[in-house]
Amino acid sequence: MKDFFVSNIHKWKPSSENLAEKPKLEFADPLFKRRLSQISRMTIQVLHDLIEEIPEAQNYKQVFISFRGEINREFSINKSIIEDSEILPAAFSLSVFNTPIAAASLSLKLKKGYSVIYPSKENFKSSILATIASVISESEEKIILVYADELIPEVYKEISQIETMPLAFACIIQTEKNKFSSAQKIDLDKITTPEKFILDFQAN
Repeated sequence: MKDFFVSNIHKWKPSSENLAEKPKLEFADPLFKRRLSQISRMTIQVLHDLIEEIPEAQNYKQVFISFRGEINREFSINKSIIEDSEILPAAFSLSVFNTPIAAASLSLKLKKGYSVIYPSKENFKSSILATIASVISESEEKIILVYADELIPEVYKEISQIETMPLAFACIIQTEKNKFSSAQKIDLDKITTPEKFILDFQAN
């Protein structure tokens, strides 16, 4: 397998005092961002920051990875089905798995398209392998990787041991260092979690 390199990581996470905190998205239209969830706002923020640094990145395709997607909206919909036997169309339209990256594409006017990956059994490494496939096969020279997961509803903690904290990051993946001085080779065998992925990058 070819080597691949990661560069220009931009991350966002809430403060430890308020894990439900959302990015303010001061650059976005107020009406557009008003109903966006934490995960959608985080996704938009990190993609915005990456493109601010590397404007040409707006011409790269994106791959969005999430373990749980719009879990808070999904919970609200399930609750509505149980209690009211109905789903509001607006709520459903913002609950689908690709909502965060679709919202980012609209907000930032990105037109190159995206793919969405749900890692089976919390396997972050498998999602990275799927992400780099198009770069390694040379169908894409560079690609933007975006990961995001939001705060899990308290009710789920009663039945699950999931401890993932809210986090989002975006970065560029390519097979050549090229002009990106921050590009670093990533060891696939060391990839375990999104948090470790960032820490490994920052440690080098």
